[in-house]
Amino acid sequence: MKKLFKIGVITLFSLFTIYVLLYLVAFLFPKLYIPKTNSYYIYDNKDVILPNSGDDWISLDEISPNVINATISIEDKNFYKHHGFDYLRILKAIYTNVTNGKTLEGASTITQQYAKNLYLSFDKKLSRKIEEAWLTLRLETHYSKNEILEGYLNTINYGGVFGIENASKYYFGKSAADLSIAEASILAGIPKSPSNYEPINNQDNAKKRQALVLNAMVRNKYISIDEKDKALNEELIYVANDIDNNKHTSILYYQDAVIEELQSINEIPKSLLATGGLKIYTNLDMDGQISLEESFRKNIPDNGIEAAGILMNPLDGAVIALIGGTNYIKTQYNRAIHSKRQVGSTMKPFLYYTALENGMTATSTFKSEKTTFVFSNNDTYMPQNFGDKYPNKDITMIAAIAYSDNIYAIKTHLFLGEEYLVDMAKKVGVKSKLEPVPSLALGSIEMNLLELTSSYAAFANEGYKIEPYFIRKVIDVHGNVLYEHKENKELVLNKDYVFIINDLLTSTYDSELIDYDYPTCYVIKPRMTHKYHVKTGTTDNNYLIFGYNKNALLGVWAGYDDNRTVPSTGGFLVKNIWIDGIEGYLKDMEDTYYEIPDNVIGVLVDPTTGLLANNNSKHKRIIYYIKGTEPQ
Repeated sequence: MKKLFKIGVITLFSLFTIYVLLYLVAFLFPKLYIPKTNSYYIYDNKDVILPNSGDDWISLDEISPNVINATISIEDKNFYKHHGFDYLRILKAIYTNVTNGKTLEGASTITQQYAKNLYLSFDKKLSRKIEEAWLTLRLETHYSKNEILEGYLNTINYGGVFGIENASKYYFGKSAADLSIAEASILAGIPKSPSNYEPINNQDNAKKRQALVLNAMVRNKYISIDEKDKALNEELIYVANDIDNNKHTSILYYQDAVIEELQSINEIPKSLLATGGLKIYTNLDMDGQISLEESFRKNIPDNGIEAAGILMNPLDGAVIALIGGTNYIKTQYNRAIHSKRQVGSTMKPFLYYTALENGMTATSTFKSEKTTFVFSNNDTYMPQNFGDKYPNKDITMIAAIAYSDNIYAIKTHLFLGEEYLVDMAKKVGVKSKLEPVPSLALGSIEMNLLELTSSYAAFANEGYKIEPYFIRKVIDVHGNVLYEHKENKELVLNKDYVFIINDLLTSTYDSELIDYDYPTCYVIKPRMTHKYHVKTGTTDNNYLIFGYNKNALLGVWAGYDDNRTVPSTGGFLVKNIWIDGIEGYLKDMEDTYYEIPDNVIGVLVDPTTGLLANNNSKHKRIIYYIKGTEPQ
């Protein structure tokens, strides 16, 4: 027994010694720099500062005691008593989790959460937990409890809105100093799981979480039972539900893309990125952003389907509006710039441009019928048209574009040679790896929306490859220009062929192409007040549409995050988003059109047969050719 006692004493003394040494070493290390996160000032293209931008860091004495008490009660009741780690809470959590065979409780203190939010990724590796512990020690040895709590409240995630002042204004339209017990307890409940407890989309969960927060406040003697009951029954009015306030939510996706680009600009010292105070002037056009968001809100059903959209100035690649998902509060994942999905038939314009460059014309024909392609190694490939519909006759290139005929596309692809499409895609800026396979013509390759939108810009700007960009200029706190965007464009396509392919992309809504089928975008033609060049794309899991004129280029994607099959209504969904979004943006702009190049001639032709039109022709349309290749 004496031996066990002796071992116990030695063990405790050793642990205490290690504990003291660790704190001593942490104290001797340099003081950690704490960046005040919300300190970038982001401006739109009219130099107006954006909502949720700028320095909304507030001191602890500017935050309602209700917020402080609610946060400490639910997150870390011993915050002012421990030195970074609540050891009794850790032991209790271990016992609970081991007893139940799964993780039910965590034991992270406010300091640990703050260290993780400031400096670490959110993976669950052991090395990350060790680093979190070390940073926690350093914070505790160099900063007071009030400084740590102030930093935590100014940086924590309140459902896609970061910092207590931003959250208070976003949800309740008031400063954090003025929050009631009911309002404070709702907000204090969010950080545990922002996507589940933010109250706009998860009111039931938020109210249950609020009850836990209020009960914790009673146990910790911050409020009475009567005050708890009153707070639970208080009717809360969320200004985030107002259209005028909520219309700006999608800007957060744009702002995230701006910050991501900012991190990649080599001209800006990394030390200044951490220090903050930078003024960032962007290409964001609020009219375009609001138009796009209203289109999303109007057309997307509440069934879990996701969507993304990018509105671009095709002349130089300036991204003027962006939406990365249907609800930023639920998920901050930016599908417009990070998600890679199969692009379907939106690959075909690049194929047909290549065909024009290599001797085909707008009325070159292939027979479209159910076809099994057999290759030299006896591999077979049997593509299908949408709806398994085939004309079983020769069709022209313009008809193939209008109906998005897959058989025609594969025959063109194989006729040219599969490497040609790979080379063409790279020429206009596609960076994703492309394989020269038959299915490439039907968009089997995965790309992100930004990559493909910027590739379409080469058609919209008459042949130039551009690099998409969000930031125009960055200025430091002293007014020095640290960075200014320089135009980066390269002529890669022939203007004559670009004019022809652009004209062919108006066939997707042209009534003169109504034959055995309807053009793919004919359903939205009545809502067009401008001339557009449009192409859709469909796979089992994705719907896409790209359309443009000289003034704007808009790309839209819709699908499910888990890549499950999208219902057939998804095609109408992206078309409706696209037409409402681009029409809303261009409503006050004058129509401009591409000038016919000197080497291009227009001829009145039957687009379904490719023959010269006459008085007996059922279909008539002016179709453009390189001079000397037109039908005689």
